[in-house]
Amino acid sequence: MSALERFDSPVTPLRDDVWAASAAHSSVRYHLQVEAEPDSLCRVLNLFALQFLTPHQVRMSRQDDLLAIDIEIAGLSWHRAELIAQKMRNLICVDEVRLQPCH
Repeated sequence: MSALERFDSPVTPLRDDVWAASAAHSSVRYHLQVEAEPDSLCRVLNLFALQFLTPHQVRMSRQDDLLAIDIEIAGLSWHRAELIAQKMRNLICVDEVRLQPCH
């Protein structure tokens, strides 16, 4: 049972991408360089959680004072993926964000 199913209210459906409703949905990969702070990974992943999205793969490695994070997620329009990338860039702990389609 998922955390959302534990509540008495119905599960909240995924939000439609109203800005790109007719756009094709695809899988994307985010490549991030983030400060190696205890809450950095949580801050990045919270941007997906706020939209009820769950990445299908997350890889992280620490390199000195930076975390290299790769996140793959399916079912996003390119527009929505870019909006999430921009929100990542606005986080103070994030140094770099690159976005690319998964093949």
